[in-house]
Amino acid sequence: MSHFNKILVVADPTVEEQKALSRAFELAEKHPCKITLFLSIYDFSYEMTTMLSADERSSMKDAVINDRQKWLYELARTNGADMDNITVKVDWHNRPYESIIKEAISGQYDLVVKGTHKHDVLKSVVFTPTDWHLLRKCPTAVLLVKDHAWPEHGKVLAAVNTGDMDDDHGNLNSGIIEHASFMSRLLNSETHLINAFPPTPINIAVEIPDFDAIEYSSNLKAHHDKSLQELASKFDINVNNLHLKEGMPEDVIPELAENMDAELVVMGTIGRTGISAALIGNTAEHVIDNINCDLLAIKPSDFETPIAV
Repeated sequence: MSHFNKILVVADPTVEEQKALSRAFELAEKHPCKITLFLSIYDFSYEMTTMLSADERSSMKDAVINDRQKWLYELARTNGADMDNITVKVDWHNRPYESIIKEAISGQYDLVVKGTHKHDVLKSVVFTPTDWHLLRKCPTAVLLVKDHAWPEHGKVLAAVNTGDMDDDHGNLNSGIIEHASFMSRLLNSETHLINAFPPTPINIAVEIPDFDAIEYSSNLKAHHDKSLQELASKFDINVNNLHLKEGMPEDVIPELAENMDAELVVMGTIGRTGISAALIGNTAEHVIDNINCDLLAIKPSDFETPIAV
């Protein structure tokens, strides 16, 4: 679904400016929706207080939760929220990303909105940040918010892959463009499409003497160009808004987004998990650290989250 009627906003108690909440309010002004301001908290010391009974520990946790709920209400009120269209919820959970995903699924939200910041690449291999877990495992669309403003007539950049137009890729491309077009209408803007195609593998040219690298690159570009134009025609995207670039997506997308001063990048993520995610990562994860605007990530329609509700 590309119409965000129910939004889950993740609050961040460590910062003063709640970028995610501000962005959700902007969406609500342009497209009426219900907003839930959500916070996941946990303090291991409450579980280890052996001198207290289970009931006493439970009462202490309830007191903390009630205090955080009051903080969320005040946060919403001071930011000018329409209190009739916003609710708050605090969950006691030792894994914030699991808590967020479970709430997103059980509450049947259309969008999760979370503020983000640049990650330490070295640390990310050892400990994956919450928003990376959301990109990999959350079945709901995820909007990661940075400091970039959303002015009127802003640009929305949709990253598609036209190299392999099987049903799975075709459906994901359609979902990406539908979401991007919806956001473009909210911003009174136009949708741009970016498709990156890989450069000619050097090892092939070395190992196969008769291999014509120039012809191969030309044919590959022509294939992607034709597929991109066909996809754009299907969704009535202006041909002047098509961008075909040679290179890796994690390099090409941030460069174009900066050059065109995009307000939002929309892309799909396959949700790679396990060892491959730790060592290789996902394209969306590499992109979010290299763009200075928001990222809207969506999953394929048949995506199954590894998080049990």
